[in-house]
Amino acid sequence: MKEKFYFQCTDCGKKYLKDEISYLCTICEKENNKRLPPKGVLKTIYNYDLVSSTENKENLFTKLKQNNFLDILPIYSVKSLPFLNIGNTPIYKINNLNGKDLQFRLYLKDDSQNPTFSFKDRASGLVSGFAKENGIKTIITASTGNAGSSLAGICASQNQKAIIFVPASAPIAKLTQIIMYGATIIPIKGNYDDAYDLSIKASKKFGLYNRNTAYNPLTIEGKKTVSFEIYEQLNHKIPDKIFVPVGDGVIISGVYKGFEDLLKLGLIDKMPVIVAVQSSESDNVVRNLNINNFYSIPADTIADSIAVDIPRNFYMTKKFIKNYNGEYITVSDVEILEASKILSKNTGIFAEPAAAAAFAGMLKYNKLYKLTHYSRNVVLLTGCGLKDINSMKELVHIPKAVKADIDEVKKILKI
Repeated sequence: MKEKFYFQCTDCGKKYLKDEISYLCTICEKENNKRLPPKGVLKTIYNYDLVSSTENKENLFTKLKQNNFLDILPIYSVKSLPFLNIGNTPIYKINNLNGKDLQFRLYLKDDSQNPTFSFKDRASGLVSGFAKENGIKTIITASTGNAGSSLAGICASQNQKAIIFVPASAPIAKLTQIIMYGATIIPIKGNYDDAYDLSIKASKKFGLYNRNTAYNPLTIEGKKTVSFEIYEQLNHKIPDKIFVPVGDGVIISGVYKGFEDLLKLGLIDKMPVIVAVQSSESDNVVRNLNINNFYSIPADTIADSIAVDIPRNFYMTKKFIKNYNGEYITVSDVEILEASKILSKNTGIFAEPAAAAAFAGMLKYNKLYKLTHYSRNVVLLTGCGLKDINSMKELVHIPKAVKADIDEVKKILKI
């Protein structure tokens, strides 16, 4: 019987057995340049023929879901996963914005309703589950805030220890989460990339299991579960377009990987068009898609969760976008803030800047190209606005206090 899964290098094609704790390809990692995105990111491959042969197409997805998708996840028991409700987040159909009916179908996938209020719980949960199955008690990661608070919270629920490297400039709400969950937090005098590199050095020196985005292939596998949910929530139909915020490229790769799994299982016959949305002040993925010599520009955006100088999953992201005719768009910080305000006032969903970037991308895309009449369009909202209040200070003006007098109220309400 074939193994359930194996890892394969997205660059040289070398395969790695499932019983190895694998990060980057050992061959390609030797060629990596610190100033360039790493090569050798591993992709998880399953025995798709065996999985799809057990049921007809009509029953296959139902069976997969009943088994918590374990047939296409790199763990063996649902008991390994945290007891917290990770995933199964709501999707909302929005019919109008700013009082105008939409001519296209708009769906908001709200992943801020995960346990630590972030999409990153999908990856942390799977990494934690793998660690539990393999007797690993301590997990280390680098983060701008969301991945760190996510891992800290998930480890707290699993009685595991978390060690989090963060830039000292990370939003205080995210740092507070990390500390409250009982993790060891190590603020770094530097940016995310400095924290990332140091965490890998610590992982190698002290023999600690590393969750780092892209570096650990399971992060992509955890994030792909959102695609299964979108497929189910749209009544087993794929969207025409999905707008995804992009920093390192792992979330968008996870979305691609989930739909690619469905494609390989014969459950869908084509891929949705996935639109990569980046801040124009942190566009090191999309700006390099069509050139051969990668060059980085320092990120300087209010959307800290997607502020990345060296996108760690650039090459896999590029392959997915090229292979499946993906699209991309950039939005300014001004457009992100405006989109956040529109989103909050029209839907009651308060998103952090990185999540609002995806919504801004949808608005700008529709303005420039017009979304097709009655097309199905999904915006992936990846984090709660309460995680980064400081970025919203330009939008928030607290009125001056008044006397507790009904006449003062009358003046304010202009009655």
